[in-house]
Amino acid sequence: MMMTGSDSRNLLQAHSAQLKSNFVILSAPFSSSMDACKLWLIASSLVHWLLLLKTSHGTPLPPVRCLANGSFNCTVSGTYGTWPDRSPCRAARALFPASEEELVTAVAFGSRNKMKMKVVSKSSHSMTKLVCPGGDEGLIISTQKLDRIVQVDPSTKTVVVDSGVQLQDLVDSVAKFGLSLPHSPYWNGLSIGGVISTGAHGSSLFGKGSAVHEYVIAMRLIVPSPSAEEGYARVINVTSEAMLNAARVSLGVLGVVSQATLALEPLFKRSVRIQQKADASLEDEIVEHGRMAEFGDVAWYPSQKTALFRIDNRVPVDTPGEGVNEFLGFRPEATALLRMLRMSEELYEATNNPAGKCTMSTLQVDTLVMAGMGFKNQLQKFTGYPVIGFQNKIQTTGTCENVLDQHHFCPWDPQAHGLFFHQTTVSISLDRIRDFIVDVKKLRDMNPSAFCGAELYYGVLLRYVRGSMAFLGKSEDSVDVDITYYRSRDAHTPRLNQDVYEEIEQLAVFKYRGQPHWGKNRNVAFIGAAEKYPGLATFLQVKQSLDSEGLFSSEWSDAMLGLSSSGVANSQAKHCALEGLCLCSSDEHCAPEKKYYCRPGRVFANARVCRKGS
Repeated sequence: MMMTGSDSRNLLQAHSAQLKSNFVILSAPFSSSMDACKLWLIASSLVHWLLLLKTSHGTPLPPVRCLANGSFNCTVSGTYGTWPDRSPCRAARALFPASEEELVTAVAFGSRNKMKMKVVSKSSHSMTKLVCPGGDEGLIISTQKLDRIVQVDPSTKTVVVDSGVQLQDLVDSVAKFGLSLPHSPYWNGLSIGGVISTGAHGSSLFGKGSAVHEYVIAMRLIVPSPSAEEGYARVINVTSEAMLNAARVSLGVLGVVSQATLALEPLFKRSVRIQQKADASLEDEIVEHGRMAEFGDVAWYPSQKTALFRIDNRVPVDTPGEGVNEFLGFRPEATALLRMLRMSEELYEATNNPAGKCTMSTLQVDTLVMAGMGFKNQLQKFTGYPVIGFQNKIQTTGTCENVLDQHHFCPWDPQAHGLFFHQTTVSISLDRIRDFIVDVKKLRDMNPSAFCGAELYYGVLLRYVRGSMAFLGKSEDSVDVDITYYRSRDAHTPRLNQDVYEEIEQLAVFKYRGQPHWGKNRNVAFIGAAEKYPGLATFLQVKQSLDSEGLFSSEWSDAMLGLSSSGVANSQAKHCALEGLCLCSSDEHCAPEKKYYCRPGRVFANARVCRKGS
């Protein structure tokens, strides 16, 4: 089904009429028999509608906050406000170098004092604790002020940037020279150093693929040295393929990225359209779609048995069109609306009402299709497909960190007390993705409404990524499965259909041996992760040569890389499975007092999940 501009306007008029009717119900005198949950459903559906269509702006908190003189006794947080284990991340000191010389001085300070060191970007968007040095005596080095576009060279089609440069600044800067970064993540508020270090990517099976690190051709690393003669720090020019394959996805354990040189292409345009289809043959279409659409992806809504196929390809640069990508989920929203949305979701959880979530998710899909997913044609409005625009205006998006006032925020900003969620993001090889989708459909058919919670967060996003020569990059051409879902404010409270999301997670990670996204995921997704990377041993050799004392390593990074006996998800605490801090092996790991017990999976019998029952 293709949605035209006329269809969109008709759908908008229909929804507007429904909302007017809801307003009448809300303003009418209440009868004693009125169902409060139905009333909440109407109100929350209205709020969700407004959340998707309203546009405004807000102020993220800095990730590093220090008590003494702005650089001592520091706390580090991610953009989402809470780490997977909910424990704080502290450091004794934070430094904010503004040049490579100051960066060398910062690393030398940490090296001379034998301090554990970690690097933090301006926004710190990773969910995992890769930025935590461990304990409270470590050193944080911020790249916030390392934000220069050092050189753009049209003759060689390259750009040299400081590691703290934001993605949108990079793609806009090179576009002025008639150049493009071929691929990028969808969210533009990331630093280049962070994107490279965690293997962040967009969606493509074409050429070198969608991961930004594949286009890095040189780097400058600042690494510690135990030698006073070397000044306790060294500058490493990384140009050989062997060293680049270690530095391209390093998790920050080799040292600090000072600068990166990236290969570019001549500026081009893209043509985008969204096709909504039934998901009956999704498992048979998913690989072929990736081979036909250079920048394609699929947003799958299992409970509604529908999928939105993004058909996105290059077109000649003289093709008419000035389209832009302003994805609805990355726009800033009013605090009141975000809180109302969260309150409605919490009500559905507390009253065991998945049907309420299903109504909201259906409304969301209708709204997304109607509004063109946030794509806009000329004159800053969506008039129908195709949307045609320059690469730098289509490839990445995000306006919610553009600060104008204190009353509008990114939907996930903790200051707004709005969305609070888990993410499971795992790449499954092309030869295994079909069977994975079939298994997820089996779970869906057993309990369709269980998926409505994830559909409130834009469904199951399926993106494409090429296999990489980087030692910690994807080892095979894969489909990246990205699921976002409700997380309770209380670590001891299970969520609706807890078992379904845990089984999907374990299907992806264990049965289909998926590789987790290094910057996302709950802890359990990293169980056995190190064994899935054939180049790990070589990476560790490079790590030892650059940081022999392990000053840029932490207990968490060691656990991810299989170097720690403590493991990544070995908690035995009560309720540990609810937050992904363990795989349940006893009922106490779930919430037996709330009738959630440790049980085998329904489709994947080896899974261990927390299921509500008697």
